[in-house]
Amino acid sequence: MLNLSQNGCSVWVASSTEGLLTPTAVALGKFDGVHLGHQRVIQPVLQQARSDGAIGQWGNGENLPESSPQKSSSPLSPQRIYSTVVTFHPHPQEFFTGQPRALLTPLDEKVQQLRSLGVDQLVLLPFDKELSALSPEEFVAKILVQQLQCQQISVGQDFCFGEKRAGTAKDLQLLAAKYDIPVTIAPLETYTGDSPKESTCVNSAPTQDSRISTSLIRETLESGEIQRANRLLGRPYTLTGVVIQGQQLGRTIGFPTANLQLPPDKFVPRQGVYAVRVFTFNAVSDVASTQSLGVMNIGNRPTVDGIHSSVEVHLLDWSGDLYGKKLTVQLVKFLRPEQKFPSLEALKTQIQLDCTVAREVLRNEC
Repeated sequence: MLNLSQNGCSVWVASSTEGLLTPTAVALGKFDGVHLGHQRVIQPVLQQARSDGAIGQWGNGENLPESSPQKSSSPLSPQRIYSTVVTFHPHPQEFFTGQPRALLTPLDEKVQQLRSLGVDQLVLLPFDKELSALSPEEFVAKILVQQLQCQQISVGQDFCFGEKRAGTAKDLQLLAAKYDIPVTIAPLETYTGDSPKESTCVNSAPTQDSRISTSLIRETLESGEIQRANRLLGRPYTLTGVVIQGQQLGRTIGFPTANLQLPPDKFVPRQGVYAVRVFTFNAVSDVASTQSLGVMNIGNRPTVDGIHSSVEVHLLDWSGDLYGKKLTVQLVKFLRPEQKFPSLEALKTQIQLDCTVAREVLRNEC
């Protein structure tokens, strides 16, 4: 049976293809990061859903789950096409390698980003032996046509599907045409160092151009190129977690920190010190209630012989109890690598300098 739950205000998350909101306009892909390239793929299905919703095909809402906010007993309730992002769980690479994969956007973050774009529904296709063995023809017939009732499909120019990734975006276009389903092939986005632009050739790799991809964003985060990563994403990269009890060493030198517990599958960028913006969430409404400036350290705290990696945030000009609260930290700029100091006093002096530099950076970013 369908495991369906409402996340946030409007995005329905389904872990099977039974009982979905149908018919659908589908954006297909992995969508880890929901970056600018992904947004280009998603945009056509949003436009399709809006245009059909505005025209209003009339029906009785029989295709909707009973708990759906769109379900209505009125015989004249409009039946619309639902903008649907279809992705895979677990990540195909994780399935084939057997190794867990850290994600730019774990499920909760992905839902949040899709909600902000206006997507109605997220479908997580269980990526298993059965699904991976489907031929391109079977995938179109069984998944897209029969189960999702697709009216429109959008994919990226480099999209591959079916057993051994045998099907291409062009193949999908031809196969879907047999069912009168239009397929939009979104051009790739490339990044020149100043701004993203459209690319029409999959295999081209100009010296100064880089295709916007999850892999590229991971590389930029690993190297501490936060501002570049943020431009590729189209928004600041964030770390969201609950504040847990730490060793409280920061208090002893006048810089108390909030120790963040992140989702286990969250991708963590380069170890070191960052200038950040911090959002504190209201426990009842789960809406950001306050915003602060801060300095964040990712690392093992070598000065105090730390062993385990941690994420600690010091909020500038702020005091109070944060234990148990949820924080979202927006990364603005990488300031310096983590280093070992000869004493706590030397560490304190460096943190004071970090705070001064962070204030300047964040002031200029505003």
